[in-house]
Amino acid sequence: MESLVSLKGVFAGYSPQKSVLRNIDFEVVPNDFIGIIGPNGGGKSTLLKVILGLLQPQKGSLHYKWGDNNLHHIGYLPQVNTIDKVFPIKVLDVVLSGLMGKKQFLSRYTHKDKNRAIELLDFVGLQNFATKPIGQLSGGQMQRVFLCRAIINNPALLILDEPNTYVDKHFEAELYELLNKLNEEMAILLVSHDIGTISSIVKTIACVNENLHYHKTNKISPELLKTYNCPIELITHGHVPHRVLHNH
Repeated sequence: MESLVSLKGVFAGYSPQKSVLRNIDFEVVPNDFIGIIGPNGGGKSTLLKVILGLLQPQKGSLHYKWGDNNLHHIGYLPQVNTIDKVFPIKVLDVVLSGLMGKKQFLSRYTHKDKNRAIELLDFVGLQNFATKPIGQLSGGQMQRVFLCRAIINNPALLILDEPNTYVDKHFEAELYELLNKLNEEMAILLVSHDIGTISSIVKTIACVNENLHYHKTNKISPELLKTYNCPIELITHGHVPHRVLHNH
């Protein structure tokens, strides 16, 4: 199966003297669902920037199945979506804005575009909010709208950076259900600190801590994390929910 994205021997960073990522070999194939984990400062965001084409590797190669034009093939839901809540823009228009890179300057959205946006709002349960100002939505509802914007181009790969950061627990569960459905149509990279939750929905896990260690299952143990030098927080479940914090 041909990879959608392939990194070979990649070094990346923000100054020639220092690499945040070192000797990364990594690939994403169609319908992958990969959980990206690792400590703060370990290079998760840098890896995303490389894959998104926002940061050029210092060394190594980066290859896309579709060539160098990522606008139509990668959807991205960043950790923080900033929008002026008093800006007079409707929910439907926010979703349609995901087509801006595909449309020519000043071209109008077609009925097909609008129908696609409405279908996506229906998919996330916001079909009745299409004409409402974006500022009237809750944080969880906004995150759903931004998800629609990220996938309106029908990308081959969807990248999400800590998508549950600003949503309540109720929508977090709904979000993961939506992602499972989307994974039938596209590959997904999901960055999260909450391995206890994402391990139940992703297919494989990559631990990023300067290097990258790819684990071809969603089962992760403290021993494996120690072997991979990946000091993160594990969440366990018992009669009383609790967290187990391993030494870093």
